[in-house]
Amino acid sequence: MSAPRTRAFTLIEMILVIALLGLAGAMVIPSMGSVGGLRVQAALRTIVSDITFAQSDAIAFQEKRAIVFDVTNNQYSVLAVPGSEIDIDTQMMFDPTKPQGRYQVNFTNPQYGGARITRVAFNGSDANTTLVFDDMGGPLVGVASDQASTGGVITVQCPTSTWDIVIEAFTGRVTVRKTAGE
Repeated sequence: MSAPRTRAFTLIEMILVIALLGLAGAMVIPSMGSVGGLRVQAALRTIVSDITFAQSDAIAFQEKRAIVFDVTNNQYSVLAVPGSEIDIDTQMMFDPTKPQGRYQVNFTNPQYGGARITRVAFNGSDANTTLVFDDMGGPLVGVASDQASTGGVITVQCPTSTWDIVIEAFTGRVTVRKTAGE
């Protein structure tokens, strides 16, 4: 009687599997390095979505909304503005996903991949760092004004690139464009 024959892998099959695993690894490892890029995109999307939220909320509640940018501390706050003055402490909107429920976004958080707000200019002035929407969702010159804004730009600098978030006059349409980098 002969012994039962066992099946095994040949040397060629083993080399083929190792080569395929090496090829797959060569494709995956470079994409793992782009995680920083994804985090920067998350920062840009966060700003755009919060601007869009403030605009939509102003329309929904027929009340002014403002986004106050703090370039020095690399953060911004979203406010409900019932009157003609801004007070960040009392008018900040509620967001249950943020610390203490305050609708404030801080880009020093590592989840944003080193993104930094480097410039905010509304109505042609770097001194104007507040974006205000009226009850129809249109950007205004200021919280105490009914005059339409001339638009503005928020510049976000990342380790490898620079982006401008542009808010258009009258409509408040938001666009993002790359200004420098890879």
